[in-house]
Amino acid sequence: MFVKRSIGQILGRTGIRLPLVLWTIAVLYPIFWMFLGSFKSNAEIYRNPWGIPESFHLQNFVEAWTNYNIDISVFNSLIVTAIGAVLTLVMAIPTAYAIERINFRGSKLLFTLYVSGMMIPMVLGWIPLFFLLMQLNLLDNIFGLAIVYAVSQLPFSIFVLTSFISTIPKSLEESAAMDGMSPYRVLWKIVTPLSMSGIITVTIMNAIQFWNEYFMALIFLQSSENYTLALAIDYISSEAQYTNAWGTLFASLVIAIVPVIILYAIFQQRIAKGMTEGAIKG
Repeated sequence: MFVKRSIGQILGRTGIRLPLVLWTIAVLYPIFWMFLGSFKSNAEIYRNPWGIPESFHLQNFVEAWTNYNIDISVFNSLIVTAIGAVLTLVMAIPTAYAIERINFRGSKLLFTLYVSGMMIPMVLGWIPLFFLLMQLNLLDNIFGLAIVYAVSQLPFSIFVLTSFISTIPKSLEESAAMDGMSPYRVLWKIVTPLSMSGIITVTIMNAIQFWNEYFMALIFLQSSENYTLALAIDYISSEAQYTNAWGTLFASLVIAIVPVIILYAIFQQRIAKGMTEGAIKG
């Protein structure tokens, strides 16, 4: 059945949707332009910066991968991201369980302190962390950077996981304890599987954060062989100002952004579901 809409309703819907459409175009077009530029030669980028490539070729990707050692930077980023994500879970899951399930003095204060860490700029701790890593011989070390990454995401991870653990019936844990299971086994055999939705959400969000992070890597890494992908792209960008290797820069950006897009596209619904459930359960 055809429903007549008033001019006010039409204008109202248009007023809501038009800014969203314009914002979407403003966000997506630079990314689309970057993808096109990655398949153009430098001469074609200057001659036809906004058009479709005359012929799609992979030379820019080859140069980025070989001449600028992007392969090493990709490997470093994978190592840092994987270790950082795992370390975060290893620290966050027991902490969230202890805060939520073990009634000890100061548990609420501890949770408040962790949540407050989400509001404190990480930059305030960079100088102390710099000297701490230097004393531990972890400065200019991708493993030291992974530890810093893991600690930086602890507040967010604990906040989300605590919300999930709070909804698990205590009767399950009590029954397991009566069967002789230790608190440690209860945590890993019962609580952790039942919190898997929150764990996956936290892991993906943290992995994307670690993969894209730039400033802490810039401060704590100095050697080019330890560069993460973000630092390698920054180096290529500075070189492009003098060599005009814009195609190589675009190719390196594509290499960096494609894994994130694929990861988010695969787990988009799970991330949205996990964050929504965590908010409701919290």
